[in-house]
Amino acid sequence: MTNLTDPIFTDADKAREYFETIRWPNGPYCPHCGNADEDEIVKLTSKKHRAGLYQCRECREQFTVTVGSVMESSHIPLNKWALGFYLMASSKKGVSAHQLMRTLGIGSYRTAWFMAHRIREAMIEETGDTGPFGGPGKVVEADETYHGQRETPRKRTRKPTRGGKQGGAEKRVIVGLVERGGRVRTFHVQSATAESVRDLLVKNVSRKSVLHTDESRIYTETGKEFAGHHTVVHTHNEYVRGNVHTNTVENVWSVFKRGMKGIYQHCGEAHLPRYLAEFDFRYNRRSSLGISDTERAHDAIRGAARRRLMYRQASEA
Repeated sequence: MTNLTDPIFTDADKAREYFETIRWPNGPYCPHCGNADEDEIVKLTSKKHRAGLYQCRECREQFTVTVGSVMESSHIPLNKWALGFYLMASSKKGVSAHQLMRTLGIGSYRTAWFMAHRIREAMIEETGDTGPFGGPGKVVEADETYHGQRETPRKRTRKPTRGGKQGGAEKRVIVGLVERGGRVRTFHVQSATAESVRDLLVKNVSRKSVLHTDESRIYTETGKEFAGHHTVVHTHNEYVRGNVHTNTVENVWSVFKRGMKGIYQHCGEAHLPRYLAEFDFRYNRRSSLGISDTERAHDAIRGAARRRLMYRQASEA
């Protein structure tokens, strides 16, 4: 466990060196032109220059470790950024903006809220970098869940149930794909149909995988495209049959919903993909895979590079 009295959390200069070590393990490079020639990257050490300033002789641009990252143009000291990354990476169900504001001593809720969204932006995993998961002998569980009120409800084509419930018609729809013992990917979709779910499955899961789902008909035809498709019938109180179950993805939903209800309490529909990315990021680096809180925070900091999130983008998403 990281010692929260570590100088990287209390001293801005130590934190800057910490960020430089993680972002530039092989030495600094220019975020403007990509030049990594150590003879052409000069550190400006004059007292008239701010700490950590470099200049590229190739393009003549100046930069620091925050340029070209989610931290660019932020007035929050780097030691507070370091602790913010650590807290959000190590808290299983997340950290609210109010808690960040209190713990880090940030002056306003709006600043803490924006900081949290920038860290979530850094946690987004590009699926193109990892490709489809699953494969021969692998089991992938697929399931959909409903969470939070739609801000633009879609029209319901079927009547409510006898109890008057509207089901998922008025709720946000999320589809989850989990490789058993491996990674998870979750997606906010407008509706969970056979077509929309098939699109997600064939793009993200190897067809050599065995698919486990519940009895929902949206998986019936798509399941035929995989090496195998097994179901459990939840409406008959069947949750496990041998090694056939969807308990892994159900556990993902449990952690996500506890975090959203107990920690975040409210999430605008436009922001939901970033919250999903945050929970995916932590699950894919969970401690059962041998990944520590510190390593998870380092991965988030690496993901901060080559990304920007402006306040207007975050607030109007």
